[in-house]
Amino acid sequence: METITPNIEIRSVVAQCLRTLTTSAENKDVITALQTLQSYLDEGSDSRIPSVQRAEFRRVHFTRTLRFLVSNIQADWVHSLKAQQRKELWDGLFLKGPADQTLLVLMEGIGELRPSINLDHLISITERFLQNGGLAELLWSYCLETGPSDSPQLRETLQGRIVGLPDLLANKLQLNNKPLFLPQQYYPLLATEILSALENVCQALRNGTDCSLTFVAQVLGKVCVQGQSALVFSEMAPRLSIHTRSDMVWQRVCWKLLQDVPQRCMESVLTGLVQSVSRPDILGRIIGNIVLTNKKAQFVITHKLLLLQYKYETRVLRVLLGYLAADRERRPLLIQVLRAVSQAWANPSAVKHTPIEQQLYVSKALLLSVNLLDDSELHQLQSDLLQCMLGGMQSHLDSSVVRIRHMGMVVGECLSSRMDISETKLKFEYDQDDETRELLSLMTAHSDDESDPEPVSRSESPKVTNEIPPPVPNKLPQNNLSRQPDPDLDSDDELTPYDMSDDQEMSAASPPRYLRDCLETLISSEDPMRVELSLIAAEDLVRKNVFAAREISVELTKVLLHMENKYNLNNFLVLRQATMVALTVIDCIPVTQYLTTEFYSLNYSLRQRLDMLEVLVFAARELSSPVSEKRDPSVGVAATGSSGLSPYVNDKPVDWRQEVEKRIQSKTRRLRKGVTQPAPEATPNRYAPVAGHFFFPLLRNYDRPQVTFDLLGSDHLVLGRLIHTLGVFMHLAVNAPVATQMGRALLDFVWSVRYHVDQTVRRGVLFAVCSLLMSVNSQNLLADFGDQLFETRSWLADVAEADPDGDCRDLAVQSLVLLDKSLKKQLQN
Repeated sequence: METITPNIEIRSVVAQCLRTLTTSAENKDVITALQTLQSYLDEGSDSRIPSVQRAEFRRVHFTRTLRFLVSNIQADWVHSLKAQQRKELWDGLFLKGPADQTLLVLMEGIGELRPSINLDHLISITERFLQNGGLAELLWSYCLETGPSDSPQLRETLQGRIVGLPDLLANKLQLNNKPLFLPQQYYPLLATEILSALENVCQALRNGTDCSLTFVAQVLGKVCVQGQSALVFSEMAPRLSIHTRSDMVWQRVCWKLLQDVPQRCMESVLTGLVQSVSRPDILGRIIGNIVLTNKKAQFVITHKLLLLQYKYETRVLRVLLGYLAADRERRPLLIQVLRAVSQAWANPSAVKHTPIEQQLYVSKALLLSVNLLDDSELHQLQSDLLQCMLGGMQSHLDSSVVRIRHMGMVVGECLSSRMDISETKLKFEYDQDDETRELLSLMTAHSDDESDPEPVSRSESPKVTNEIPPPVPNKLPQNNLSRQPDPDLDSDDELTPYDMSDDQEMSAASPPRYLRDCLETLISSEDPMRVELSLIAAEDLVRKNVFAAREISVELTKVLLHMENKYNLNNFLVLRQATMVALTVIDCIPVTQYLTTEFYSLNYSLRQRLDMLEVLVFAARELSSPVSEKRDPSVGVAATGSSGLSPYVNDKPVDWRQEVEKRIQSKTRRLRKGVTQPAPEATPNRYAPVAGHFFFPLLRNYDRPQVTFDLLGSDHLVLGRLIHTLGVFMHLAVNAPVATQMGRALLDFVWSVRYHVDQTVRRGVLFAVCSLLMSVNSQNLLADFGDQLFETRSWLADVAEADPDGDCRDLAVQSLVLLDKSLKKQLQN
């Protein structure tokens, strides 16, 4: 009876107060009722309500009271209160009671009310609740386990309201949302409140009070699962790094917090935390050895973040692998990671079917792991690393992608240098870029100084050496050399030297004036000067002497194609290619027949076959361009001699009539002018009549393997370049009568290699299909390719979604857009 009597008494008092608020018209009675209800929330020794009754009111009657206030927010007695009274009595009931019940009632009331002044009132109370530390009080109450009964449904609802508050209020308020409720402000506030709760937990543990971190860990996991880990850990990670530096209690609290995170949220929490910390030692202090006790955490850290995902920066790899190497108990996992990464890097299938970005990521992980091994571990793994180096280098060097080949060279050099087998080190020749320099920098020692907040900035910065640069002599201006002339010296010493920097050395040999002399020089001469002058003059001679060029076009093309740069001449490749392009343009059909026939002949190197394709492409582009009086150099050959000098003004005298007319036009004001420039004259397309000679011979013998040439076998680079060349020919043949026939043959050819393992070939196939869709008229496209269009569209959709190469996906999307546009246009017609 002693426990029942207080409950009955409180129930009767609360019922009387609510009845008074509902029926009384006196302002004095309303204020008294509100003060009575609020007295049950007062804390401290001066409160006249016993603690048992206050606890009972909080447990049973507080939510009922708040719901009554929200349901009567439009009542007259509410609006009869003054602003100060309403703030202290009505609003105070929300802000002084249990935080969890307050948050639930506020979110329930906001969801039920329509846009009005009453909704604005509840929004302002919610703002004050968040600003006054309501979330910290809520989390701390669950750490002490003094909250309501441990109901899973209640906890799940409360966690959903805490984590989803920005979304709920944004849907309700829309354009009238408050800045505090935006994710950029709310989630850092939530992180600060979590830290406050953890601070209270640490203090309670020092005082001998038991606490629970389950609810806080569940809230943290739910926030990270919803994609807000970056905002939360950007606030928490620096504070946790400072607290755990010298405080063991904080370290134990952080370890326990991570252990209590639900398994379904573990990946999101660890991923966000790893990206927010700057050094491995910080990560080790925060998460401890959770990688050894939690299977999900071990899978995420040792496998998923290293082998399955590749979007992270190099700093994340340093943090992860440095964390595994920092502790003796975790080092076996580093050995396990190194074996898995080396197998992935050396896998030929992975080199062919994974994106370049992922291969670069795995290469970085491999080099960082090897750099963290000590001598005993390196000796233990020497056979595995040697097998990885040999097999992986072979797979990378066989690739047709330059980046992949460079990647294999750099990793091979680094592994051989680290293993130091028989004191022999591999050394390749390649052009260094940012990517290769970053890979090479991963093998250098990296300091984890506590005072350095961002170690990644040091590793990416240029290496600072202690070498003293040689002294640079003082260079005085030229006009200061004669500042104090010596009277004993001759007066000629004061003269400024003549600038001879642009002078050219006089050559004993003269450039050829006839094309046959040029041919004879290229065939038989052993004089480097004569050969160079002949190469420089060859293109101009071909274009000026058309009839002479047609007589020896095939012979000169053959000589140039087989010519080697044995004298190490400047711009040799450019000059040779420009001349062959000019020969192809001047005498199109014979030279094209020769090049397309020799492309599948024996005893040609891959470089020569690629040269044939490049010459054909440049010639086709020039033929398809309008003829102009001033022709630009075909492939960017620099002008020689005095052609680059501008003439004097007086070299071309202007007629006086033209000068007078020019002055009159400049001083005459006209209100309206007609066409100032004449319309460009129409010129025939020189490529359209001969497009078939460029295109169809290249499709003749592609499936016949030769002794030194296997187009459908191992020569992936030539196959990809061939398909790309055919796509260029197709694109240049737009509106040509033969375009439809070319498109049908091209589609039949590329259809058999559309799923090729090499990404260069797949890019060429997609480029060819894109060129076909742009070149063939939409009417002919539906009439002549109708049976293949739907199958082509399905294939393009699969490539756009699932191809590992980003360029292939982009080309597939462009082709889909062109195809849908053509089909839509034709169906509308």
